Amino acid sequence: MDALCLSSPPLSLNPLSAHLLSLKSPTLLSKPPTFSLRFSTSPQFFKCSPLGSHHLRKTLVARSGVMGMLFSERIVFLGHTIDDLVADLVISELLLLDAQDPTKDIKLFINSPGGSHRAAMALYDIIRVVRADVSTVAMGIAASSASIILGAGTKGKRLAMPNARIMMCQPLGGASGPVTELEFETKELKQNKADVIKIISDITGHTLEQVEKDIDKDRYMSPIEAVEYGIIDDVIDRDSIVPLMPIPEFRRDKRFPNEFSNIDLEPDVPDDEIY
Repeated sequence: MDALCLSSPPLSLNPLSAHLLSLKSPTLLSKPPTFSLRFSTSPQFFKCSPLGSHHLRKTLVARSGVMGMLFSERIVFLGHTIDDLVADLVISELLLLDAQDPTKDIKLFINSPGGSHRAAMALYDIIRVVRADVSTVAMGIAASSASIILGAGTKGKRLAMPNARIMMCQPLGGASGPVTELEFETKELKQNKADVIKIISDITGHTLEQVEKDIDKDRYMSPIEAVEYGIIDDVIDRDSIVPLMPIPEFRRDKRFPNEFSNIDLEPDVPDDEIY
């Protein structure tokens, strides 16, 4: 056994595993490890993080540059399949912008095929409870649960680009296992469907019976059809483009040529203003 161990190649440990193993050594305990609450976009972070994935890399990196500048203009993007991570990121941005100034609108651009029902419901609830008006704008596709997020915006401020498509459908799901578990899962799916029907009814003003009939199969709509149905309020054209705050002129600091000197992407917000 010893010979086999000596002749075998050494195990390759990622930085996180190596650090955990090193904690057993008393010589390293005198210097406690340091941690940071900021997201890192380095390759080492994505290699050792349990959340490391190509999807996570794209989501975090996208928000570190141009997305950060747009965020300072109170613009938020939902451009992925809705899962727990994406919903948490959008929710955190909405809460922060609402804490900064609840009197200014938040613009939420949506290009999503839908996703997790529970993650979408969490995002829907936050949009409805923040004090700031949320102007939702569909572009590309707003399908399934993303169409509910689109309709959750402030009435009168729910918009769509001319070539966007909106699709409503009933929740999808599946289960396997013992009959008892299947019965519970079936009951939960029926409850999810009832929740979706009620939400769409509240958004559009249609009766529960009419909505149930309309989402019995996938229903695709053009922006004009979505306005007629009540999911959105208007279609954007060149004359009714979403107004944006003027972007300040960028001046580069000679000491830090890679950073902008007159724009603060992380303004200070008192702790008691974030909820």
